[in-house]
Amino acid sequence: MWIPTDLEKYGVVLANFRGMVQHGLPLEIGDTVQILEKCEGWYRGFITKNPNVKGIFPSSYIHLKNAHVKNKGQFETVIPTEDSVITEITMTLRDWGTMWKQLYMRNEGDLFHRLWHVMNEILELRQQVLVGHLTHDRLSDIKQHITARLDWGNEQLGLDLVPRRDFSMVDPDEISITELYRLMERRHRRREAPPQASMHHLFLQMKSMMSSNLGEELEVFYSVYDSREMRPISERFFVRLNKQGLPKSPEKTERQCTLFVDLGSSDLRKDVYVVAHIFRIGRMVAGEKKSVSNTQYKRPYGCAVISVADLLTADFKDDHVLKIYSCNAESEWYQIHDSIIRKVGSRYSHIGTNTGLNVSLQLLHGDMEQIRKDYMRLFTRNVSITKRLGFSDIIIPGEIRNDLYVTLERGEFEKGGKSVARNVEVTVYLLGGDGQVLKGLVCCGSGEPGVDEHRSFVLYHSNSPRWAEQIKLPIPLEMFHGTHLRFELRHCSTKEKGEKKLFGFSFVPLMQDDGRPLPDGTHELIVHKCEETADLQDPARYLKLPFSKASLQPGNNQTIKNSKESFWIQSSLCSTKLTQNGDMLDLLKWRVHPDRIIDCLPKLKDIDGTEIVKFLQDTLDTLFGILDESPQRYGLKVFDCLVHVINLLQDSKFQLFKPVMDNYIENHFAGALSYRDLIRVLKWYVDRIIDAEHQEQIQQVLKASEYLFKYIVQSRRLYAAATGGQNEEEFRCSVHELFKSIHLFLSHESKGISPITHTQAVFLRSFPTVCCELLKIFSMREVANLARDTLSSLPALTHTDCPLQAVKLQCMAKTVDSPLYINPESRCVLLPVVLRLLHTHLQEQRELVLCANILTSMLTLNTPATECGVSEEVNLVMESLSGVLLRTILEVTNRPQPAATSLRLQYQDVTGEFVACLLTLLQQLKDKEYQQLLSRFPTKDELTSFLLQLFTVFRILIRPDMFPKDWTVMRLVANNVIITTILYLSDTLRNNFLNEKFDFKVWESYFYLCIIFINQPCLQLEMFPPSKRKKVLEKYGDMRVMIGCEIFSMWQHLGDYKLNLIPTLIGPFMEVTLVPQMDLRNVLIPIFHDMMDCEQQRSGNFKQVEAKLIDKLDGLMSEGKGDETYRELFNNIIPLFGPYPSLLKKIERETWRESGVSHIATVTRLMERLLDYRDCMKIGEVDGKTMGCTVNLLNFYKTELNKEEMYIRYIHKLYELHLKAQNYTEASYTLLLYDELLEWTERPLREFLTYPMQSEWQRKECLHLTIVHNFDRGKCWENCIILCRELANQYEAYYDYRNLSKMRMMEASFYDKIMNQQRLEPEFFRVGFYGKKFPFFLRNKEFVCRGNDYERLEAFQQRMLSEFPHAIAMQHANLPDQTIHQADAQYLQIYAVCPVPENQDVLQRDGVPNNIKSFYKVNHIWRFRYDRPFHKGTKDKENEFKSLWVERTTLTLAQSLPGISRWFEVEKRELVEMSPLENASEVIENKTLQLRTLIAQCQMRQMLNINPLTMCLNGVIDAAVNGGLARYQEAFFAKDYIANHPEDGEKITRLRELMFEQAHILEFGLAVHEKFVPQDMRPLHKKLVDQFHVMRSSLGIQPQEFPAYVRVSPLHFANGSPRTCRTPVPNAISPEGGRIVARRSPLSYPAVNRYSSSSLSSQASNEVSNITGQSESSDEVFNMQPSPSTSSLSSNHSGSHNVNSSAPSSNRASPLPSDKHKHSRENACLSPRDRLCSGIFSSPLDPTQRMIPFQMPVDSALPRCEPSLPTPETGSLCKNVRSLSPMPTTRSPQKSIVPPLTPSPTDGLPMGSLASHSPARSGSYSSGISSLSRCSVSETCGIDLPPPDPPLPPTVPTDVPIRRGSKTPPPYSVYERNNPRRATPLPHSLSVPPSTDNPSLSSKPQLNRVQRINSEPRHRPTPRKVSQL
Repeated sequence: MWIPTDLEKYGVVLANFRGMVQHGLPLEIGDTVQILEKCEGWYRGFITKNPNVKGIFPSSYIHLKNAHVKNKGQFETVIPTEDSVITEITMTLRDWGTMWKQLYMRNEGDLFHRLWHVMNEILELRQQVLVGHLTHDRLSDIKQHITARLDWGNEQLGLDLVPRRDFSMVDPDEISITELYRLMERRHRRREAPPQASMHHLFLQMKSMMSSNLGEELEVFYSVYDSREMRPISERFFVRLNKQGLPKSPEKTERQCTLFVDLGSSDLRKDVYVVAHIFRIGRMVAGEKKSVSNTQYKRPYGCAVISVADLLTADFKDDHVLKIYSCNAESEWYQIHDSIIRKVGSRYSHIGTNTGLNVSLQLLHGDMEQIRKDYMRLFTRNVSITKRLGFSDIIIPGEIRNDLYVTLERGEFEKGGKSVARNVEVTVYLLGGDGQVLKGLVCCGSGEPGVDEHRSFVLYHSNSPRWAEQIKLPIPLEMFHGTHLRFELRHCSTKEKGEKKLFGFSFVPLMQDDGRPLPDGTHELIVHKCEETADLQDPARYLKLPFSKASLQPGNNQTIKNSKESFWIQSSLCSTKLTQNGDMLDLLKWRVHPDRIIDCLPKLKDIDGTEIVKFLQDTLDTLFGILDESPQRYGLKVFDCLVHVINLLQDSKFQLFKPVMDNYIENHFAGALSYRDLIRVLKWYVDRIIDAEHQEQIQQVLKASEYLFKYIVQSRRLYAAATGGQNEEEFRCSVHELFKSIHLFLSHESKGISPITHTQAVFLRSFPTVCCELLKIFSMREVANLARDTLSSLPALTHTDCPLQAVKLQCMAKTVDSPLYINPESRCVLLPVVLRLLHTHLQEQRELVLCANILTSMLTLNTPATECGVSEEVNLVMESLSGVLLRTILEVTNRPQPAATSLRLQYQDVTGEFVACLLTLLQQLKDKEYQQLLSRFPTKDELTSFLLQLFTVFRILIRPDMFPKDWTVMRLVANNVIITTILYLSDTLRNNFLNEKFDFKVWESYFYLCIIFINQPCLQLEMFPPSKRKKVLEKYGDMRVMIGCEIFSMWQHLGDYKLNLIPTLIGPFMEVTLVPQMDLRNVLIPIFHDMMDCEQQRSGNFKQVEAKLIDKLDGLMSEGKGDETYRELFNNIIPLFGPYPSLLKKIERETWRESGVSHIATVTRLMERLLDYRDCMKIGEVDGKTMGCTVNLLNFYKTELNKEEMYIRYIHKLYELHLKAQNYTEASYTLLLYDELLEWTERPLREFLTYPMQSEWQRKECLHLTIVHNFDRGKCWENCIILCRELANQYEAYYDYRNLSKMRMMEASFYDKIMNQQRLEPEFFRVGFYGKKFPFFLRNKEFVCRGNDYERLEAFQQRMLSEFPHAIAMQHANLPDQTIHQADAQYLQIYAVCPVPENQDVLQRDGVPNNIKSFYKVNHIWRFRYDRPFHKGTKDKENEFKSLWVERTTLTLAQSLPGISRWFEVEKRELVEMSPLENASEVIENKTLQLRTLIAQCQMRQMLNINPLTMCLNGVIDAAVNGGLARYQEAFFAKDYIANHPEDGEKITRLRELMFEQAHILEFGLAVHEKFVPQDMRPLHKKLVDQFHVMRSSLGIQPQEFPAYVRVSPLHFANGSPRTCRTPVPNAISPEGGRIVARRSPLSYPAVNRYSSSSLSSQASNEVSNITGQSESSDEVFNMQPSPSTSSLSSNHSGSHNVNSSAPSSNRASPLPSDKHKHSRENACLSPRDRLCSGIFSSPLDPTQRMIPFQMPVDSALPRCEPSLPTPETGSLCKNVRSLSPMPTTRSPQKSIVPPLTPSPTDGLPMGSLASHSPARSGSYSSGISSLSRCSVSETCGIDLPPPDPPLPPTVPTDVPIRRGSKTPPPYSVYERNNPRRATPLPHSLSVPPSTDNPSLSSKPQLNRVQRINSEPRHRPTPRKVSQL
């Protein structure tokens, strides 16, 4: 039986459990489980990470842990009772683990590895804590280290700041909000601005000395040197180096590493240096012969320096190589470091570029204890400590030092009978009182142990040597008396013996006769002559002699043999036990000389503070001893001395000695009667304050009042303990009398700032501590009354600038923080005084920082747990401060934040503290207190003011910048208080502000507050990690839903007053419903129904609601709000809250159902597009998807919503996207949309987007120029010309000839670029997007995309798959079924398609260069083709052409390419099938056109290489692969076929004619080929001629049997231009005719056909490649492409190229697939190189548009095709008829009176030619932004054309297929700009109201321009409209 557990509630899994039993719960080792029930060795419960899944598991797998149960029962929560730090580690590391893996996925390797090391470190420390064997101090250190690491990780990962107290997390419910704020602020401040360390230390490690010629051992001495004061500030660090320059003892780290300790902040400046002095140990002269002397001397070598300031920027240990300099003169060695620092280059020189000291230096900050913790690695091995010379800036009590520093300064010696100066060496000995040398007490530096003697370095030949060499003597105190120093002076000979000969000595005793040690300073010692060491054996003999010249008495020189010789030393004592001050010694020995007391006491003030604090306890004992001895005589002087000592400890240098004095008072002070004298003298000073002229001494006394009262209280306690409490009343009276005097001087009012005011301030600063001392002997209430009276005695009104105001508040703040206020008994006494003072300052907005601190301290005591007795205090505070507190918060938050960092932090602290105080007060208010609070407002206006202020403050609290972003705990607590307050105040609003009392401001503020509350980021739980979300929900629930329900309830109570809020609250409510919380949406969406219903009842429609919704929706969606679920919820039938089953259902029941449903549908469609747009913009990449979304959205705004301003905004967004992607053509078309909205008028326009305020004419001009610039960059120069002409017309109309000239030159440059620069012809691809996972604007639609430059199918497919990484590429071209359409996935179907140009005359005219034609072949394209070959019926294995059909798919776009996007949707799909006979005719016709083009290029010498013609001839004549024309003969000329297909008679005739024509073209081509073929290819040419004769014979054609209509010669122009040759000059068929052939020949038929059919190709083409050295795809130069319909006849050597230059190459080729894929319908691939279908290139011949029979005019030479044949709409007859009815074309005659002109970019364009790209069809723009009527040339140009003399035949076919109405050019076309049309109104925000004043200048002559132009007819009628772009 399962029994609920009582104690077994929480455990950890010890082993994995698979859970294979029934109801088993799988467990993994380390999981924590909560146990609910138990039964016979089994537990039932759940894993804490997933509480929703419950199951059973064995109890033996669980290690139980102690836990605390909250809310015992069904919803109980179990909290482990382990150490809170351990609990935090467990939870934090779990969260980190997930985020740590995400770091790896995001490739943030650095943070990934750092976090990994920190996690391991925390786990190791956790293990140490769990073991439980640590000392209390060590445990505290480890916890501190753990919390520091946790905080670091949380900060790096962007997690929340954890409030802690003593390393433990704090529950916000258990402390007040003010205390929580202080904890958070303190931790945040510590992290933001770490405390500045006052102590610094320098770590130095000697690594090596780099030099090429050492050869001797070295000694290096490091020290810290102050160049400003020219003295060292540290001891020396001594390192010995071997001959290789490495430390001699590498295993002893203390001999190569040191720490220069106790550097003050003032020492970290540029003029403080690390100095290294280097000495060599060797011969006297470097390089001296070995035979001279073997004696080793210490000689100067070099010096190096580095500034300490250079190390400040390095936070880590850094290696430095210090340059070494030598001294030019050894006499200057003592100051070489100064010379280097001051750069006196004449005194030193660089030793060498390869010489240097390699050292590591690092500055460490903090006290030594902290340094040892933070840099444990430095102290794991021994590191020598190099102390500071003298005491540090802060003297630490308990430090023991007794160091005497002696510096060998200099000497003056005689030659001593030598011819040269001496080499002097000084040997230093320290001798004790017994005359023996003290061992190991002479230290040369900190790196080496002490020695018995020290030998100085030797300066060569110097009788006045200057050493400046320092040594340290750490003499114990007990050995100091009787010791002396002896300096033995020796001359070092450089002779062979190298002996060191003694010639004198000096000595100095370390203790003087009066007991004082050797005074600091320089001492000139007497040099006593001595030549034998034996004479120094007995120190008693020379100790009687004078040691210094200062100690010589007059006339006592007889003992000095030579007074000219002297030896100088400098001494400095650093001792905590000895003093060199005689006055201090006299005071401490006052009992020995009592007569000196009267003189010693005043001198105490002149003694250095360091000497006093060294002997602090002795000094205090002396003072109180004298006071007890003679209180009347010395009382005042002792009191002054005591005040001086007390105030001395206020200095920062000695502040650490305050605990020493406190300890003295508690444990060592014994003056039981001193309190009487202290009170008496203190009262004496206080009584004289008002009348005293000088307040300095009195201020010093009051400054020391804290410790004076400590002595008074302790003295009284000692007396009471000794006497049993006698004289208690006397003591009380004396204290009260003292305070009466204090009250009297405090109540004194001064005008302005007087010395008494400063004295009052001095006392107030120490008054709170005085009260705390009085609590030791008086009761709490008694002291509270005393404090109240004292504070109340202060003058109420003081000067604004008086410092007493701030001091008064500081005193109050200390009082509130003291035990006096913490006690409830005394707090009730002090609270009124505090509140009165706070109210005054808050009212006047003064000292806000102090007021905030006081209020925070007051409310910190009121925790949620201490409810009893708090309500009365809270009511008192609310009554006194609620109004002024709200005003203060509003005032502070409205101030501009200061720029300085410190001031800004202070500003934030003040605001945060006031806010925390307000929240604390509101948190402690209950229903009763709220009623009392609101009842205090007598009038409705006061209540309204209070509520408005409160709501405003709440909105400020919710602002993201109110608290730092990681203060989530604080934000949640604040939100909990806010929502509680809102719920309390809801009743107040309903009771006081409805019906006739309705107040719009209050209700609006209330709803705005609720809406902002819901939208704040810290409540969006969906963004939180699961663990954090769970904690928030458990503690607070989803506060958004709670406030949402309250909004709904309050909205329902409004009734008819809803109308007042509808226009205002539509946007805010929309913002709330976009929050992705289903319950919240279900609650609030019905409010929109009420709004629509109310608006409908009021005005009969709800357009206002609709407009507001749509305007707000765009902004909110762009901010990232809303999602797909919200769209469905808004549109579909979803269960909603309350009585409304769904919004749509509710609307359907209303009378306004139709308009309501339409409105909902419109909003839903807008959301679809906005969601797609936002999702695309989130990626941040500019791709087709992003641009498609933008196009979709701007079209929606224009066509459906008619919001022009939003439309224009999205036009510019799309423009920027195109520019970023370098789609300059599309960018131009996009900007043209805005250009079309403007007119050439002077209407003023407002500043908008990036446009300044300007006229409409100016803005349109600016747009024109920008569009031209981008068209130029996109190489669409034809469009540039049209725009330039329109601008030129405007300039001409305004007589702006300067700009007109520029525009005409620009236009001319565009013509040059068309003819001279190369342009790439892009590929086009059809893309199908299938599946529900695509965005709405792509889903189950097909598009045609314009590829990038050089982009082939494979590259395009990869690009699309990268844009849609989850898409699946479909490997067939068949249309997918509904299964694919409805699939929950993404499918991409991509294949290449061929553009079908419009029926433009420019493509049919002879002599038009390919440079011009190439533009019209790929621009303004509406239709695209895709061919797929297949076999119908049984395939003939011998001749497959009999059954080879072609399925031709024609795609018609909604908008032409190029346009405002690189892709557009397919609007119409047409499918036709071409019979094998039609296919054959088309193949032959295409190949004939290709041959004509190549022959013409060869004739005009445009071919640099004959190989393409060679290969084309070879492929047709010797078609070895597929049989060539013979296969067509076999298939279609057979009697069986003719008999079975009588309906194909005309087609068979046509095929035969095409074969004859091709044969004649081949003959002419061979003739041309013979003329140009190189010699090495003559054999191949001969072979081709022979093969041609064979082929001609096979066709049954004799040389003279060509029909007349195919024996036509190419038409030649004498001067190369069809414009200048009115009459054609015929030429006989001859290869020589090519020499006078024109630039273009009729053979050069339009290059629109890209279907380089290779129907007659053969294997010989490979032979040609081998002979000519060309690759298989050598004909790529001519862009030939095989038609997939003839793939069985094509060769496999064609390639593809898409570069169009001035060379006459226009056709593109594409290789064919391998044989295994030929004619396979199932394996049809999508690549243009690998498929059997012409997906890229269309056939130029449409069977529905060919005229039969043919009527060709006969010319003189070569046969030619009809001009109408290459028309894009012509082709073979097909069985299936198009939906578009065929319209036959007529052919222009070859000979005419006026030859065809080479067209301009605007000639010969059908209706909508330049508009064919447009993104919106006619009819879709219902607003009619631009008129689009088509006009004639004369209408367009505004001129009348003279009629031609004879009637001319039409140069453009009269029955060109007219585009349907759906293809009406859109409003932003370029060719029809000048049509008169209505004035287009701009959005209100863009227009400027017309001025009422008359203009000073007449308007521009726009209306008369047409008449003027009509009077001056132009010679070339050219339409100037731009509406066809």
